[in-house]
Amino acid sequence: MPLIKRSISLSGHRTSLSLEPEFWSAIDQAIAAEGHSLAGLINQIDSARGEEPLASSVRVWVVRRLMADDG
Repeated sequence: MPLIKRSISLSGHRTSLSLEPEFWSAIDQAIAAEGHSLAGLINQIDSARGEEPLASSVRVWVVRRLMADDG
């Protein structure tokens, strides 16, 4: 399954994030439901992560959100 790459700005620096389409779909649904921007959400995840890669942190965020929704 090919990854989809999106470019975003984190703390004033342009970067790209590659994720599977299913993760992007869940992120798009979350930002639409919560009124966030993609950059705002990714910045929030980025600031809360430790040494983990950004893509991994985003995937974990998506899984946790889906688990909470199933709650």
